[in-house]
Formats: sequence, structure tokens, C-alpha cells
Amino acid sequence: MTLPTKSIKPFAAFLTTGCLLLLTACNDHYKGTATDSPTEGVINISVDESYKPIIDEQIKVFESSFPGAKIIAHYKTEADCFKDLLKDSATRMIIATRGLTPREEDYFKNNYGYVPIWNDVASDAIVVVVNAKSNDTLFTEERLKQQLEGGLGKKQTFVFDGLNATSIVRFAVDSILKGGQFDSSVVKAVKNSQEVLDYVATDENAIGFVGISWIGNPEDTAQVNMLKKVKMAYIKCSHCTDSPYVKPTQLGILTKRYPLVRGLYYIVKEKNAGLGTGFISFLKNERGQLIFRRAYLGHKMSFTIRDVKINEKL
Repeated sequence: MTLPTKSIKPFAAFLTTGCLLLLTACNDHYKGTATDSPTEGVINISVDESYKPIIDEQIKVFESSFPGAKIIAHYKTEADCFKDLLKDSATRMIIATRGLTPREEDYFKNNYGYVPIWNDVASDAIVVVVNAKSNDTLFTEERLKQQLEGGLGKKQTFVFDGLNATSIVRFAVDSILKGGQFDSSVVKAVKNSQEVLDYVATDENAIGFVGISWIGNPEDTAQVNMLKKVKMAYIKCSHCTDSPYVKPTQLGILTKRYPLVRGLYYIVKEKNAGLGTGFISFLKNERGQLIFRRAYLGHKMSFTIRDVKINEKL
């Protein structure tokens, strides 16, 4: 269709105004100022899949406390969470096992004029699980390293929640292999943490790696039932004076006597306080920290120091 000459300028002005409004709306959505508050609205978040049980519980309690709030969690590999953070305007926050790098902070500062807030809010453990019938339950970090590199034979299979881009794979490469490489003939990848547990439950020669929130809560019926099919291994504490083999208990996480400990981090890309900020405040304070504690993760209870006057005459 050809527009009449007289209508071109008004149409162009309308189109320009429409584009500017669209860009402004997208930018406001990205900042989290348009449609939500710390206790109301709807947001999407991306979460490392290894944290699914504990974050599901946190969201359930948060939403029951604030009926006007809806947090839609998408569980993914850690690398995909960071892709969402950097590239997807609909993703307002992520929960992962690390914070932002200086390069990532510079990206936000240069492109959006601010740096997202981030910090750790709890800690968990990477649990080594073996079949319930296995008697091989004592490991050292050096033994794990040698086996993952194929140096101690190929009798046992190590099972991960994916060979690429997951936080547990990254932890194994950084903290166990110290930058080394897997021997692909002794390593198997499955889709997620639940499949790791299912695989180990059916193979006596399998050794799996999962986050503790999948298997470490003795008050969770599903996890208690799974512990009839698999069991948690002990890892040697190399810095302890008596060099004990330590199980991934809450005390072992908090004291770091259990060696395979990592942080649980939030990153919120809101320039102004929105629902993401409200959810993080919930996680950091008493109720959220009690949920972490009840799930047997390492918790970081926040507290405030106040000056008070004591009436000695009382």
C-alpha cells in the first residue's frame, strides 16, 4: 500500500514515537521498575539445576508469604544461567555457584550504566554418591583426581549431570582436577541430578556427583527413600590434624572439614528495588536462612547490631 504524501510525516512521527516507547518499556522491564515491587509482581529467574530442591522450597514459602508475588524459576546449567543474565532481558536474576567476574561487571557498567548486586547467601557440598551395595565409600581428593583422569583403571564409571557447562563439572575441573582433563572413557553424562542418582542406584560400579540439596535432607521423604538405593561417601579432610574421612553433613560444610564445599550465589540485575531484590532479602534474612538450615545447607544468618541503653536501676 502507498501512503499519501501528506500522511508520510505524521506516520513517520508516529513510528518514531512508537519505537521510543517500545525501547523505553524494554529498558524499564530490564531494570525492574515498571511492573513489580519487592513483594508483588511476576519475574523470571534462572537457577543452577543442582540447587532445584532448595530453591523450590524457598519460592514456595516466599510466595505463600506474599500472595501477590510470582517467581517463575527456570532450572538450567550454570553456563545457560549466565547467558540468560547477560543476554535475556526477561531474566531478572540468577542463582548460581559464583558471582560476577570483573569482565562481566564491566559489561553491565558499560552497557547499562550499573552493576548487578551479587553475593553468596549460603553454601552447599558436592556429594559423592555410590550404590547402596558398594563397600567403596572412602575417597581422597587425589584418588578422585587420578580416577577421573583414567589413572587408576576403568572399572568404575563417574556420572555427572552433563559434561559441558554444569557447575558440578566446573567444580570437578577446577577443584579436583586442578585444571586437568577427564578421561572420557570413565565419565558418563546424564541430563540432570535426578538422573545421576537414578543411574548410581542401578549400577554398583557407578560413582555420582550431586549437590547436597538433592540427597542430604533426612526430613525429605523422597531423599530418605533414595538413600536406600545410594549412599553418601566420605572424603578425607586433608587440612584436619587427625586427617579423618568426613561425610557431607551441615557441620562439615560450615567448618569446611568436608573438602568439596562451594557457595550459593545470587545475582540480581535490578537498578531499582523490584521483586528480585525482595526475594533476595528474604533469602538473606531469618526465614530464608532457616529454610537453608532446615535443608542442611551451610547458612549465613544476617543480624543487625544496635546500640542500647541499660537501666541499671531495674
